[in-house]
Amino acid sequence: MSRLIYWIVLVVILFSSCRKEDNNFSNNSYIDYNEWVKPSHFPEPVYTFDNNKYSREGFELGKKIFFDKRLSVNSSVSCASCHKQEYAFADNGMKISPGVYGLLATRNAPPLFNLVWSKSFMWDGGVNHLEVSPLGAIQSPVEMGETLEGILSKLNSDDEYRQMTKAAFDQNELDAQTLFYALAQYMSQLISSDSKYDNFINSNDMFSESEKKGLLLFREHCNACHAEPLFTNGSFQNNGLDTLYFSDSGRSRITSDIADVGKFKVPSLRNVILTPPYMHDGRFATMDRVLEHYSTGIQHSSTLSSLLPVGGIRLTDQEQKDIISFLKTLTDENFVNNEILH
Repeated sequence: MSRLIYWIVLVVILFSSCRKEDNNFSNNSYIDYNEWVKPSHFPEPVYTFDNNKYSREGFELGKKIFFDKRLSVNSSVSCASCHKQEYAFADNGMKISPGVYGLLATRNAPPLFNLVWSKSFMWDGGVNHLEVSPLGAIQSPVEMGETLEGILSKLNSDDEYRQMTKAAFDQNELDAQTLFYALAQYMSQLISSDSKYDNFINSNDMFSESEKKGLLLFREHCNACHAEPLFTNGSFQNNGLDTLYFSDSGRSRITSDIADVGKFKVPSLRNVILTPPYMHDGRFATMDRVLEHYSTGIQHSSTLSSLLPVGGIRLTDQEQKDIISFLKTLTDENFVNNEILH
């Protein structure tokens, strides 16, 4: 009997070892969070850890900060309040997420994943570095309404924060730099790379006929902006939501260039089924409405994207169903259910 138990244990260990080493993207729950590992089928990241050496201690500190409501002036809102893991770190169903005192901004909270591959952040690209990407929300009077000085004072009065900061950065207290370093380390591990699509691309899964047709249609009509494997090209485009009058000037708010009026960052379509409503202002509640917009609802203006075909993207009802079938394969269940991230 003892020999039988020995062989059973040995087989379990060998199987677990193989699973962990098999294509780092195969299951996020097997990722070793003691180090940062690039999914094998992803390009090289934009963000590097040259000045912010990744560690498990830094990740854990960043996670604690991300979920801490003391980042807001009245301790009512954390990063996680508007970026919920079960919705790919978006705020499912909310056109505009409420901030402190129930105040509202003007834009939909985007999902958070694969951030180390981004050159810019926010819908208008107002931030161009991962480490300072939380600053806008922290200082916005309608989101968190707090100052860095206020946050540091609150967090450094907590013994656990001081201990974790010592372990992560060999400092007795958080300062602004280590606060953002820790958040960047946590956010760097919000990697979505283990969907049915990813396994299909690597020959580990099968697509239905509808999913295959949807992929081909997607590559024909959508891939110019939503480029694989990240499903965004990171550019800013006017996708025809408005015409002469823009309630939100978009990218031009940052560049002061009239040619950028109405342009917004192309979002990734990974986990898109989990992240309604859609567009920068959350105007479309369903993916059916999004496809309807691209078919018959595109508004022409001087800054309309040249990547959109004249007359819209005409699809039959079945073709729309096939594209949605494909988009469902971009849902990463391991990512949204990974207990290590919360």
